Amino acid sequence: MVGRIIKPVKGTRDFYPKQQAWQNWLYQKAKTASRAFGYQEYEGPILEPFSLYEAKSSEEIVNKQAFVIPGKGEAQKRLVLRPELTPTLARMVAAKEYELVFPIRWWSWGRFFRYEAPQKGRGREFYQWNIDLLGQNCPNADAEIIAVGVRFLSSLGLTSADVVIKINDRKYLDNKFDLIGISQSKRLAVFRIIDKKDKVKKADFEAMLAEAGLTKLQIKDLNLALKDYDYSQESPWLTELFSSLSDLGISDWAEFDPTIVRGFDYYTDTVFEAQTRNRQDRALFGGGRYQNLVSDVGGKRKITGVGLAVGDMTVYEVLADLERLPALSALSAKILMTVFAEETFRSSLLAADNLRKSGIKLEMYLDYQVPLTKQLAYANKKGFTKALIIGPEEKATQEVTVKDLVSGQQERVKAKDLAAFLKN
Repeated sequence: MVGRIIKPVKGTRDFYPKQQAWQNWLYQKAKTASRAFGYQEYEGPILEPFSLYEAKSSEEIVNKQAFVIPGKGEAQKRLVLRPELTPTLARMVAAKEYELVFPIRWWSWGRFFRYEAPQKGRGREFYQWNIDLLGQNCPNADAEIIAVGVRFLSSLGLTSADVVIKINDRKYLDNKFDLIGISQSKRLAVFRIIDKKDKVKKADFEAMLAEAGLTKLQIKDLNLALKDYDYSQESPWLTELFSSLSDLGISDWAEFDPTIVRGFDYYTDTVFEAQTRNRQDRALFGGGRYQNLVSDVGGKRKITGVGLAVGDMTVYEVLADLERLPALSALSAKILMTVFAEETFRSSLLAADNLRKSGIKLEMYLDYQVPLTKQLAYANKKGFTKALIIGPEEKATQEVTVKDLVSGQQERVKAKDLAAFLKN
């Protein structure tokens, strides 16, 4: 009886070379955008104490989506597979706040885990680009983070006709709450409900507000506030932020939206989401400003920060929908050194080694018992562009036959000139 193939865990992915080529491509795009603005790469652990996220992250992520692991020893402290990175960043900064030079510009690309229903663009395991600026409490810092995000999206082939970045300020909403009379004790719950506004029916939205303790008049006034798109007289912060975005030449990507609040509890000021214009229920990235997170995890100084996060799965689905996926090759080398026969094997092996030392990437066929015709068929099937052949004649004249697998043409090249020939 043939053994049954064991399937991967639901919501996770196998990365064959073709899929890994996509990951590498996307990582390089994030790296290039980050470094263009002077950001340094860092990384944190995949396992963190559950307490790091408790009461500091999204209630839904902590209580419903976190993969929690019972701890051993240390009074049985619980551990969590990281669902996001910002609390880890805050912990790292708090641990060395008197050694680090501020402002900090850091970025990271890593794997994250959330226990949610797998669906298109969402998984239980995913990669995410995180980029943060800490130590500068001004709208210009928020504008820079958004500008890095735009640089990244542009490098993917997206334009402002494809994507809009919706921006809000939680303090601006706080002022609205003051006028409406929503007490401080209810505001976090109201923020969480507003974050779900576009995902539920109007009646369900208002029912959740009523359950949170808002009166009918307060619900009516809140609905009116969420339709007020004129922030100019009430928010100098947003006014300066949008002015900076204009100076950076990306104002056509951005618009104000009072319903954007983001789901993380630690956001205090600017919040934003990049959404596709054809489907605004799907966020390409999101982020915002956090004033208290570093002190919340033990920091002694008030260190503010702003950042964004981009998930790889959503990016892939958006590019696929728009038919903008890049044509990528999984091959690390496109040249095959063939083996003509046993008596020429050593010549081929030495020639391949010399080429690698000269910076030429190539693969070598190691079984000299396989006929040359089958080796060339393998090269064509795999997508190689050139095959190198050293037969008895080439060995005697210290030459190599270079076969162009695209055109079918071939020529002999002196072994000592081969590296230069292939480079050209």
